[in-house]
Amino acid sequence: MKRPRGSVEDLSTRGGTPEIFAPVPARTGGMPLSAWVVAGVAVLAIVAGLVLAGRKKAPAISGVQPPAAYAVNLPLSELAMSESTSLSGGKSTFIDGKVRNAGSATVTGITVQVLFRNEEGMPPRVETLPLTLIRTREPYVDTQPVSAAPLKTGDTREFRLIFESIPTNWNMQMPEIHVVRVDLK
Repeated sequence: MKRPRGSVEDLSTRGGTPEIFAPVPARTGGMPLSAWVVAGVAVLAIVAGLVLAGRKKAPAISGVQPPAAYAVNLPLSELAMSESTSLSGGKSTFIDGKVRNAGSATVTGITVQVLFRNEEGMPPRVETLPLTLIRTREPYVDTQPVSAAPLKTGDTREFRLIFESIPTNWNMQMPEIHVVRVDLK
């Protein structure tokens, strides 16, 4: 029996469900979506664990700290200050000098506190920062952390401290620099 095109078919002959409303046949093969979700969460957990395990965060130093015990073996010499202005109008202040390892251990990190004194009897502004070694001077001064080129016994290296802002009431004298933390190998 032929039906004219566009006519309604009797549903009783085909089980009562038109083809367009029939359930989609199940796919076979491949991994279920829940397995992909579990695998993705596991990969993210492993990556997060590796990132957190690889991060070695030094404790924050606040206030004026006493010198590190090994600091007597790290004399700072030939200190000089300079300034630079950027095209955007920002100003940077640099303290360059030399550090010598006169001790018996290899130094892998140095943290210093720089005290900018004033003439108004107020407490000095204290900046705590890592000492960075000068790697190259040409075509520009490039610095690196001490951990990239550890100071062995007897080594002398040039260093640079960089300050983006200094206090306006600073007395314009060379600030005091104290070695407050030393990492040894």
